Parts: sequence; C-alpha cells; structure tokens
Amino acid sequence: MDFQSAWDLVCEYVSDVGLRRHMLSVSAAMRYYGERLDVDGAGAYWGIVGILHDFDWEIHPDLDQHPMKGSEILRQRGWDEETIRIILSHYTEGTGVEREKPVDFALLACDEITGLIIATTLVRPSKNIAEVQLKSIRKKWKDRRFAAGVDRDHVTEVTADFSRICFDGSLDLWEHIGNVLTAMQASAEALELDGRLAG
Repeated sequence: MDFQSAWDLVCEYVSDVGLRRHMLSVSAAMRYYGERLDVDGAGAYWGIVGILHDFDWEIHPDLDQHPMKGSEILRQRGWDEETIRIILSHYTEGTGVEREKPVDFALLACDEITGLIIATTLVRPSKNIAEVQLKSIRKKWKDRRFAAGVDRDHVTEVTADFSRICFDGSLDLWEHIGNVLTAMQASAEALELDGRLAG
C-alpha cells in the first residue's frame, strides 16, 4: 500500500477538514523522523502510518471504539498486520497493544503536539505556518487554556519515551517540537497553512 491508497481511505472516511489536517501533520512529522532515523528507508512508510492513524475517528469518535474498530476496516481493506499493530499501539490503554518499535514511539510523540502547532498558526492573522516560531509555541504551551485539548503532561511524557528509545535520551521536548514544526512547515501547502485561510 502506498501513500495515495492511505489518503484515499482517509478521504473516504473523513470529511472534517481539521481532522484531515491533523493526520497530514502527523504524517509530515513521521516522515521527517523516519528519514532522520533512517530505519530501513522508513520515511515514506512512517508517513503512511501517520496519515492512517486516526482515519476512523470521525465514524468512531470515542475511545471505546477507536482505533479498534478502525483496525477491522484496515484488515478488510487488505492492510498489513504490522501497520495495524502500529496504529493500535498509539492507544495502548484501550487496545492492550504495547509500543515496541521506534515507529510506535514516534507516532505517539508526533500525534498530539501537532494540535498545538496548528492552533498557534490559526490564531495568527496570516494563518501562515512559515511565520510561526518556536517561541510562539512556547508561549502558547504555558497558557493551558489555549488548545486546552492538548495534554501538555502527556506530550512531555511520550516525547521522553521517544527520546529514550530512539535518541538515547538526547532529544529534549523543545527540540522535538521544533522538529515537528519544521516538518509541518515543509508541508504548508498540503496543510493549507500557507496563508490561504487569511482574511
């Protein structure tokens, strides 16, 4: 399966623009880390995992069903068991599937933080992610009322896990957030965060 197959599945099940943007953002960040870590040329594959991970949230918008019900759809559509396992591992509490591999830890570390970066971009008059700086995200991070759905403690915890597993503990929180921002900036057009939403 390739990226287009994954995107076609997303478009079939997801109409919400914000949810699509989230999955594209996670995909960009995952692709960045797959290339950086050079895990068997994993950049493209990690990006596919990122685009798929929440494809069923619109039809299963609660953690009693997501991503478990989504995994059944993926299986019916012929997706491989490893991809399904990775997606199930991003909600261990509900699925019982533990994170084991670098890609598992990367997915959880890249997932929630994209929401804060998107929100920080969208409150700017320009709506242009190219103009967002890390210091702006730091300021919004401190205000827990802003993008309140982004659990800062959880982001800190899963980033530390990712750092420990993949970077021998050398990747700190703000370097990680900067990396995700850089990845998203490189995909600004696909994310529609290139200024087109201004005005």
